[in-house]
Parts: sequence; structure tokens; C-alpha cells
Amino acid sequence: MSAWIKMISDEEADADLMDALSLARTPHGTVDNVMRVHSLRPNTMRGHVILYRAALHDDANTLPMWLQETLSSYVSILNDCPYSLANHWKNARHLIGDAAKADAIEAAMAARAPERALGGAELALMRYAEKLTLRPGRMEKADVDALKDEGLDDGQILEANQIIGYFNYVNRLLNGLGVTTDGDVVGYYAGDEG
Repeated sequence: MSAWIKMISDEEADADLMDALSLARTPHGTVDNVMRVHSLRPNTMRGHVILYRAALHDDANTLPMWLQETLSSYVSILNDCPYSLANHWKNARHLIGDAAKADAIEAAMAARAPERALGGAELALMRYAEKLTLRPGRMEKADVDALKDEGLDDGQILEANQIIGYFNYVNRLLNGLGVTTDGDVVGYYAGDEG
């Protein structure tokens, strides 16, 4: 079982759902469970795909992809979301391209002590992600000022904010519907381990 609610297969899909599934297809040609779980409501699938791609895969983003994926992974750790963590940490690890560095970052995030492996702007972003995820009502201007003090510009801060907000949304979607990676191709770079 891949989720606690019904997910409609390609074979059972009507034209409207097939249109949404086409939009949601991965580079591997599959539709991951994170999107297929919307199959009873194709419009939310469309909205989710568009939001995901805008937050994490937009060519205008200037934060390094490894850092975007690491932020995604840290939010998923904080929310105890194994689905997102499996996918996005695999991506981050691939993009970091250094097993020892990736191991150190992973251990630091798991211990909720990112300062053990990161510094500067990267650490400031992890602290921002933690506060925004766990204590959103306590956010204040000083939290954004701390990011600016580390050299991040307003556009990069917005990028990080949207990634963090997106993963807080999707972690709750996945955890709330019991979505698993069963049957998914895990990670964007699956099959590209070299």
C-alpha cells in the first residue's frame, strides 16, 4: 500500500486526470506517489506540480542546488517525513559529490546541530529553516536580517523561504495521507550515481 487513500492508476484515469498525470511525470517517465496521491482531485495535482517546480527547480533560483536539496532535507527531518527525506537527501548527496562531506552534513542534521558541518550562509539558512518550521509564529525581522548579514540577498531569502514553506506543506500532505515511496523511483538523479 502506497497511501492510506485510493490512488488512481494510469489505466483507470479519465482524460482530465491523464492531463494532470502528464504534467506530473518525472524525467524517468513515472508519476511519484507524492503527486499520484492527488489523483482523486487532479486540480490539486496540477497546483502541486507547479508549486514544486517553481520553488525547487526554477532556473531563476541562485541558491546552489545542493543547498536547496539540503534545506529540503532538513525541513523533512524536522517534520519526520521519511518520504521527502529519502528523495531529497539522495539528491543533495549526489549534488554535494563528496561522500565524507555529505555524511557529516547528514549526521549534523539528524542531530539537529547543523553547525557541526555547516557555517556562514548555509548555517544561517538551516537555522532559519528550523525556526520557520518549528516556531513559525515567533519569526521576526531579525531572522531575515541574520540571513542578510551572511551575504544572502532578498531573492535568495525568498527562494529559501519558498523551499521551506513548500516542504512544510508537502511533509504534512505525505505524513497525513500515509504516502510511501513504494513503487517510486527515489531521487531525481536515480540511475545517475556516477
